Amino acid sequence: MHTKLSSVISDINAVAMGEAKADLLLKNCSLVNVYTREILPSMDIAISKQRVAYVGDDASHTKGEKTTVIDLEGKYVTPGFADPHVHIDQFVLPSEFAKKALLCGVTSLFSDPIDIVSVCGYRGFREFLNLCSNLPIRIFNVVPGGLPVDRKFSHSRTLSASQAKAAIKHSSVLGLGEVFSWIKVTNRDSKTMKTISTMLDNDCIINGHTAGASGKKLNAYVSSGILSCHEPINYDQVIERLRLGMWIMIREGSIRRDLKEIIPSVLSSRVFTDRLMFCSDGLDPVDIDKYGYINYCVKEAIKLGVEPIEAIAMASKNCFDYYNMDRDLGGIAPGKLADILVFDSLDELKPHKVFVGGKLVVSNGSIVTQIKKHIIPKWIKKTVKLEKFSEKDFVVKCKTTVANANTINLKTEIVTEKGTAQLATKDGNVLPLPDKDVWKVAAFDRTYGSKKGTVSFLTNFGAQIGAFASTWTFHENDLIVIGSNESDMAVAANNLIKTQGGMTVVMDGKTLASLPMQLGGIISTDPFEKVSNNFINLNSTIVDSGCRFSKPHLIPLFLPFLALPDVRILYSGIVDVKKRSYLPVLS
Repeated sequence: MHTKLSSVISDINAVAMGEAKADLLLKNCSLVNVYTREILPSMDIAISKQRVAYVGDDASHTKGEKTTVIDLEGKYVTPGFADPHVHIDQFVLPSEFAKKALLCGVTSLFSDPIDIVSVCGYRGFREFLNLCSNLPIRIFNVVPGGLPVDRKFSHSRTLSASQAKAAIKHSSVLGLGEVFSWIKVTNRDSKTMKTISTMLDNDCIINGHTAGASGKKLNAYVSSGILSCHEPINYDQVIERLRLGMWIMIREGSIRRDLKEIIPSVLSSRVFTDRLMFCSDGLDPVDIDKYGYINYCVKEAIKLGVEPIEAIAMASKNCFDYYNMDRDLGGIAPGKLADILVFDSLDELKPHKVFVGGKLVVSNGSIVTQIKKHIIPKWIKKTVKLEKFSEKDFVVKCKTTVANANTINLKTEIVTEKGTAQLATKDGNVLPLPDKDVWKVAAFDRTYGSKKGTVSFLTNFGAQIGAFASTWTFHENDLIVIGSNESDMAVAANNLIKTQGGMTVVMDGKTLASLPMQLGGIISTDPFEKVSNNFINLNSTIVDSGCRFSKPHLIPLFLPFLALPDVRILYSGIVDVKKRSYLPVLS
């Protein structure tokens, strides 16, 4: 991924002394120094062997005949930005996501590939590491720490103890991803504690997820060596965790945006920001185009009153301090890898140039380096292991003329609650009631090929469509189909068998919108722009038809997610999350 400092110390030492010549010389910079929190005018930066060799007001002694010299004419220079917690195994390939990230000045990504692992296990994890390699951006990964969500119900794939040990030997794997079932920690679940111990024995980082934890439970969690969290949504949650020695990743992504709620109170309370970072937790194609990325977080924090250099440190130095990588990254200083951003001003924060390891990768808003196209193996594009559906597959059998059904009521795209509905039957099949906003919802095993499935009922969806289906679901990866009639549900399901994954909207037997996700059923192999257009069309088709929610793609995504209340659907049945028991479809 990069040259080790130990292998080039003589080379960069010689450049610093002027006894060897730099590969690249950046002259006349306004250097944003995240170590001293000052802006140093008229500075030179000499770079050799991917690393900074010299920083000072005159680096002419490092210039040789073959040195590339760029006069930055007083432009601002900062370290590259980082996202300390992101799921990039969604929507597009890492190579496509890298382009958008680099254009926003994000040169390092700390990826938690929980989605691809839940579908494809260790084999998928290794393939994803390959997809993240040899790109002009630094992508670090962790072993997913959230699988299985609940062993009683979950059927997601995960890594065994031996596979996790093997994984952390990879140079780009830093430790354990978010341990989001904190109850497993406070209850000292044997498998969870063994995994944590393995990570600590190997000096690995363990990322946290502490939504809902406080007091003695939070103390127990932190005492187990888990020192970060991206879940705080207000100042009280932030300060409780900071006081216990945690690092906070302020989330500003597509599922939640918490920055504006947290930053003003941090400022008014005059809390030190050296353990605060920005993270996305994942971005959809629309949001990264609309808002930007970590550069947007920096800009918004500055608008809210954070000092510009402090905000930049939160986007760079603090991340690498947390990951114990500050020897290599996080600032612009001798010995550091030369991940450098150039800005015309610190107001817009649109990078004029981006260097990764001293190589120019972005210039004037364009990618100026080649992005490697990886060969994707056939097996990872064949994960929808289902046979053709018919209307009969969506029948809910009942012998009476009227049925009382347990329903999943949508409070938001993400949160559900238990409901009931009285429904008519026809020819022994319980019917949905679109006029009363009662839909059928089905989950089928699409990863193991067992043909198992559950058909139940959903309320408060609101869209006037025939069916909406998706293979991308947290983290059980069932095929989810929501429909007003069995015929369109079958068409939608068959569409996704044909594309080997994705999302699709059907009405009267015709496909209104689709987003193919061929890799693992969760990632599209298409270019970013095509994926973005398909994503916009899919959501707008459902919203324009009357859906009650602005981001309907999140509904099937979260319907099987066992970490949130109250009722979830899996191919094995309807789950009451709080009671940890199955609910009958008909009561």
